[in-house]
Amino acid sequence: MTLRDLLKKREKIREDASQTYGTSNEAAPPTPFTILRSDTNTQEVISPPSFADDYKPHLTKDTHSHTKRFSRFRSTSNATVASNASSQGEKEKRFSHRLHLGSHSRSSSAGSINIPSDLPAISDAVGESEEKEAQWENRATILAQENPVAKQVRSRENSLAGSSRGGRPGMSRNLSDAKGDENIQEAIRLHEAGDLENSTAMFGRLAESNAMAQIMYGLALRHGWGIPPDPPLAINYLSRAASNSAAVESAALSSGMKRGGAAKGELVLAIYELANSFRHGWGVDKDPVAARSYYETAANLGDTDAMNEVARCYEEGFGGKKNRFSAAKYYRLAEQNGNKTLGNS
Repeated sequence: MTLRDLLKKREKIREDASQTYGTSNEAAPPTPFTILRSDTNTQEVISPPSFADDYKPHLTKDTHSHTKRFSRFRSTSNATVASNASSQGEKEKRFSHRLHLGSHSRSSSAGSINIPSDLPAISDAVGESEEKEAQWENRATILAQENPVAKQVRSRENSLAGSSRGGRPGMSRNLSDAKGDENIQEAIRLHEAGDLENSTAMFGRLAESNAMAQIMYGLALRHGWGIPPDPPLAINYLSRAASNSAAVESAALSSGMKRGGAAKGELVLAIYELANSFRHGWGVDKDPVAARSYYETAANLGDTDAMNEVARCYEEGFGGKKNRFSAAKYYRLAEQNGNKTLGNS
């Protein structure tokens, strides 16, 4: 993916903020049908029962004796019915457990120091798309602000703020503006022209006050574009971008903006790149559990690359148990949003 593609992805996330990225939990209404039993004298409408004692046929004529003939097939007592219902419930529960339905978004941080212990779980049962998206964005802000790397960055910046009148770098409230975007476009033009050194230097200057530039500079440091590679410093800048964007988005959510605020695109991109860092061990110890959690968070906020990545995690059992149901769901979601992976549908 090129740097210009990153900008396009940010804009797409912003533009699609009013759309639903999750799959609907409402099943389509069943097709109505009628079962009839008839002979030369009577016609009986049979309603399929949910439980054994729900059988209450509706007859079009007085057929008391006819119905009585069939009563010999219903020989269960109330105790047996209750036992059967309990057994059916247990079977359904076991089946749901086998499919891991509703379990993939749980907030368990077992095995990962990069996932806050109080990270909220998000239930598949949440019906309203706006409410569900707000929950996922709240989850993203917590991941961005409470992981150990972000805390270290904030601690370092607080120290700098205490010893300098200039304030701490990278914490400007104006995280993205038209002028800054123009300069980022110029830095991208230099990068595409092969002038990596000047391009990266420009990203570095802009990163003092622009979250998107912090992401770009973090990627340049990670991959050594016109500068010696420095993955640990790279993840600091990516964490800074995520934390700064999260501060803006937290304020937006608190004010009732369920679809997020002006820094949503930057927050999602930063979460996705942090997931890549945790997956590959770029500047931080490999953490499959955190990688999967970060990918899934970005995926549910509209990042189509994250949709494919979390699908692979579920398919391969990376960062947790395999779950083909969830893998298929995210592959389909990516395809529906224009990012199909060859061989998956």
